[in-house]
Amino acid sequence: MRLVQVTVPVGKLEAVRRALDDEEVDYVLSDETSGREYAAIAFIPLPTNAVEPVLESLREAGIDESTYTVVLDAKAVVSRDFEALEERYAEEDTDRIARKELVAAAQDLVPSMRKYIVLTVVSAVIATAGLLLDSPAVVVGSMVIAPLIGPAMTTSVGTIVVDDEMFARGVKLQVVGLLLSIASAAAFAWFGRTVHLVPPFTDVTTIPEVQERLAPDFFSLAVAVGAGVAGSLSLTAGVSSALVGVMIAVALIPPAATVGIGIAWGRPMVSVGSSVLVLVNLLSINLAALVVLRYSGYRPNRWFQLDEARGATIRRVGILAVTILVLSAFLGGVTYDSYRAATTEERIHEAVDGIIDDREEARLLSIEVKHSSDIVFRRSETVVVMVGVESDNLPALANPIDAAIERATGHEIQTEVRYVQVASA
Repeated sequence: MRLVQVTVPVGKLEAVRRALDDEEVDYVLSDETSGREYAAIAFIPLPTNAVEPVLESLREAGIDESTYTVVLDAKAVVSRDFEALEERYAEEDTDRIARKELVAAAQDLVPSMRKYIVLTVVSAVIATAGLLLDSPAVVVGSMVIAPLIGPAMTTSVGTIVVDDEMFARGVKLQVVGLLLSIASAAAFAWFGRTVHLVPPFTDVTTIPEVQERLAPDFFSLAVAVGAGVAGSLSLTAGVSSALVGVMIAVALIPPAATVGIGIAWGRPMVSVGSSVLVLVNLLSINLAALVVLRYSGYRPNRWFQLDEARGATIRRVGILAVTILVLSAFLGGVTYDSYRAATTEERIHEAVDGIIDDREEARLLSIEVKHSSDIVFRRSETVVVMVGVESDNLPALANPIDAAIERATGHEIQTEVRYVQVASA
């Protein structure tokens, strides 16, 4: 529910009264006594989705941006007439806020430049620490303070309402935030490595939290698209975007921190994989938000800007979609490689099980498949088979297992068989 307050200019009072009567809404007109160019102030309680059509009617009656229009959030309205008004708008999208509210809400999500820079740097540093510590809790904490939802939503809203200044500011903040996150993460990771906060000779690619961002697949794309949809829907509904901001940060901050870690450790393949993930996520968030806002029915305030808005939206959606499609080729390669590696491991397990099952004196304890360090098109290089035996007479299993694995996979893989003496009670 909203309470709309409008200053009515001298000479427009009757036109405003007719417009509100035509909309069949209740209102109160109070005399304006400041001696300025206003004759009255109108107070209009409205359901949320009634604000847009009522403001449009008032605009046609002569209430433009030279007057004051204030839209307040009303916690409760006690009136039978208002209940009837709510029922009249019940079949429409009751959660959608007015265009002016949308613009104001998007602008409110963007902090000042100084605050934005500080929060971005702090969140990137905390994310880097969490990744190097392999601490999911710390990584999640970095997402909570990341100020990334505002620029993404501002960019999309600026496109929809044909506000070039708003669009440019959103793009600028996103680029600054992304570069600043990577630079901050790289500097902090380099510092941690230099002063040995991280143990020397640590292979960052073996840290589970880092590994998750090295080989992104199409599931990562789903997270980014979902974040963009959720962000725009929360914006159009006029509800808190705090939790949605965390979701958007999930898609951006940890991968950006991983890029910085790769730079600090001189591991270009780490940076490349994570950079693709960051770019795909960033573009997907913007694409999803833009499509949702357009589908929600938001348009520019002036009729002659409709074609311009439609053209800008189509053009930017096309650019985003094509860029995402190109970058998604990398995600597709990783997804296929993950499927291929899983299939190979399954064949290896079946081959080893077939050999061990025929030996009563041996018991299979574990199988470890070691792959090459490539991000995509990894090769299975070594298979380590742990076998439990009860006697000192070790069965000759290395050659049979190696041959079975080669038959199953179609290529030679180095095989190691390790024996562990076990006792059964």
